[in-house]
Amino acid sequence: MPGIDECLTEAMTLPGARGASLVDWTSGLALGTAGESPVGDHETTAAETAELARSAAEFDTFLATDDDAGGAGDDGRPEKAGGPPVEDLIVTTRAGYHVLRFVETSFDSSVFLHLWLDRETGNLALARMRLRDIAEKLVLG
Repeated sequence: MPGIDECLTEAMTLPGARGASLVDWTSGLALGTAGESPVGDHETTAAETAELARSAAEFDTFLATDDDAGGAGDDGRPEKAGGPPVEDLIVTTRAGYHVLRFVETSFDSSVFLHLWLDRETGNLALARMRLRDIAEKLVLG
């Protein structure tokens, strides 16, 4: 089973990949990086993308629920499901795409893969599918 470096190397083989990182969204620290950073510094990129991930993870609107299965708590509100709070986030800029894929872990699922793609040469749909596969086989620990 691949670790952080192997997964980031695989992510960098995607068409249009410019940079990749594994980030802890609670601390904003990069656990591993590959390629370039949009701002020239991987730690700054990690901190900024962690803010975005944390926002999505903490707002009830974006939380996974058992609503599809009909589960509701005593107060009638949908119960929150386990696992990562969000599957992925996609930010489109004039020059590229940023895909943040949340990774389910055995501890607290507070990490995500960040892939920065060139807009002209990147394939957003392919990147999303491949990041899902990479996240599923990533071994942390």
